Amino acid sequence: MPSNVRRWLKGIGVAGKRDDIITLGHGGGGRLMHDLIVDELLVVSDVMTEEDLEDAALIDDDRLVISTDGFTVQPLFFPGGDIGKLAACGTINDVAMRGARVRWMSVAMIITEGFALDDLRRIIRSMRAACEADGVHVVTGDTKVVERSAADGIFITTTGVGERFAEPAPSATSARPGDRVVVSGTLGDHGICVLAAREELSLRQAIESDCASLLSLTEAIIDVGGDAVHCLRDMTRGGMSAALNEIALASEVSIEIEEGTIPVRGEVQGACELLGMSPLEIANEGKLVAICAPEVTDRLLEALRSHPHGAEATIVGEVGDGPAGRVIARTPLGTTRLVDLPAGELLPRIC
Repeated sequence: MPSNVRRWLKGIGVAGKRDDIITLGHGGGGRLMHDLIVDELLVVSDVMTEEDLEDAALIDDDRLVISTDGFTVQPLFFPGGDIGKLAACGTINDVAMRGARVRWMSVAMIITEGFALDDLRRIIRSMRAACEADGVHVVTGDTKVVERSAADGIFITTTGVGERFAEPAPSATSARPGDRVVVSGTLGDHGICVLAAREELSLRQAIESDCASLLSLTEAIIDVGGDAVHCLRDMTRGGMSAALNEIALASEVSIEIEEGTIPVRGEVQGACELLGMSPLEIANEGKLVAICAPEVTDRLLEALRSHPHGAEATIVGEVGDGPAGRVIARTPLGTTRLVDLPAGELLPRIC
């Protein structure tokens, strides 16, 4: 293992062990982040409860959907994308997971003094291209500049407001026993791509981020599945493990997946084995999990596989009526193991 990677792993290995300070693990999409939101941050809202922790919220008598997200990825430019494309697509995707199309977006940027203007222009071009592709209008924003020691590069926060096209809105609370679990493609591409670029890993085959808008893919899913599409989640921080655990908890169901059916690129699997990680916990930025009634699964797969972002879609599991909130994986050897929420921050600054 390269020495720089050993140092990096050692540096994050204790994330989450302190209970009196915020650690990197509190932003990792796993158990620490969930507990931070539920125990500390929900008090800021007079209407939200733990049951409302969706990718986006329904407003205006459920006609509109709103989501906000912050992006701190490092490096800012990586194979397959950059922070501008990531920020636009990330919010478009969160709103799409509730069956809505972003119409309006706000953009806030915190920029470090000394940041190259050419890099800023490149980021803005990427963001504009992603918005124009989906008919999104950037209508407001804010910019702050901080001294060099206060941040590194640029942080971006985007908020999207969209109009629903799905009835009812897919929800993490709607999974039912007997539903099938479908993923739209290979896991871990984005996380390993960003890590390789950051740590200058020499991989036998280059890995490109899957960063992309999932709006048209979601529209295709809803078009063929309708109200039989119960849940949609893009598998970002915490990967598929976090997404399935959140759904199982919110819907009070169990989920069982078949490890041998989960699509993972060989180079991603190899990198995960080298680093002692699981592809199920690695962030994606262009993949979703859909939970749907069994009678629409074949049509759903056909629609996914005919789309550029769903060509490797596959059924990976089923929803059960076992202990609420439990996710288990059946291995190729026939044994089972618990798939828990990630405990800490495996890959800091990944999105």
